[in-house]
Amino acid sequence: MANHLTLSELARWVDGDIVRGGLDSSYIGMAALDAAGPGDVSFLGNEKYHGQFLNSKAGAVIVPRGETGGPSEMALIAVANPTLAFSVVVRHFAAATRRFIPGIHPSASIDPAARLDPEKVRIHAGAVIMAGVSIGDGTEIGANSVIGEDVIIGNDCHVMSNVAIRERCVIGNRVHLQPGAIIGSDGFGYELSQGRHVKVDQVGIVEIGDDVEIGANSTVDRARFGKTIVGEGTKIDNLVQIGHNAIIGKHCLIVALTGISGSTRIGDYVTIAGQVGTAGHITIGDKATIAARAGVTTSLPGGAIYAGRPAKPFNEEMKLRASVRRLPKLIERIKKLEQQLSQEPGDKA
Repeated sequence: MANHLTLSELARWVDGDIVRGGLDSSYIGMAALDAAGPGDVSFLGNEKYHGQFLNSKAGAVIVPRGETGGPSEMALIAVANPTLAFSVVVRHFAAATRRFIPGIHPSASIDPAARLDPEKVRIHAGAVIMAGVSIGDGTEIGANSVIGEDVIIGNDCHVMSNVAIRERCVIGNRVHLQPGAIIGSDGFGYELSQGRHVKVDQVGIVEIGDDVEIGANSTVDRARFGKTIVGEGTKIDNLVQIGHNAIIGKHCLIVALTGISGSTRIGDYVTIAGQVGTAGHITIGDKATIAARAGVTTSLPGGAIYAGRPAKPFNEEMKLRASVRRLPKLIERIKKLEQQLSQEPGDKA
């Protein structure tokens, strides 16, 4: 793929309309509005950056439909969603700098019983591939990653450095595991017996669907028995904990520092913001949104927004917070009323 884009190619790729600029104008990079130069493509995704847009030196800018401003020498492409369209540009230039070169580093350790085509995969230095592993074509295993016995990894996956995938787990196609992710660690299961916490064996697996991304240092625990499941298209941020036997639906977004307790069931297209915690053995319905730092202690129906600790419908939580903010003034009023009531009638002004 060429390392540049013409304006006509750019418009076609992002399904946009050229508002201004020559069809054959060429661009070699991407940058934010305040850092872009004449060879760069940028975007106006938020009106708070309109001032930067008016003063930008970018060669081309992807703008919302109806926008015609900016310097006269700046090419404009109008689209419905500039932020989403710009991701196409990012993908193009990122692909140009990251080349997939098949091969196995001499320091990698690969068990003879592993199944992979050395001419169609890339295994980096220090990686360990154990017996029975199956790795699909186009997949890359990062430095010092460890792939346990009988793990199945699909096609075109990117397992980055220092990832561990424990035995028998199943990874779909086009899955991205960021550095330090741990898939299939033991679930946190203990029973108190004779004054001691006795470990409960965790003998299940983790199954990850196609097109999932799991962030750096996030963990997905293996099931006590059966499967912990992360559904197709779900994106998990850094530092997220998924407990044993949890089932995460398709196309969910789970943001950093969230903890999903064991046996929680999360529907499809659920958004869970940062620092959310859930109790175990509950269900969150399809297309629910959980606001940041919420504590989910009971099952919640889908199609609604929840906030607070414990989580409740968003409007209800906002009313409660407003009431709490009024408490200091209400307390002061009560004190004054108590003082007035405690005075003798002859002492009143």
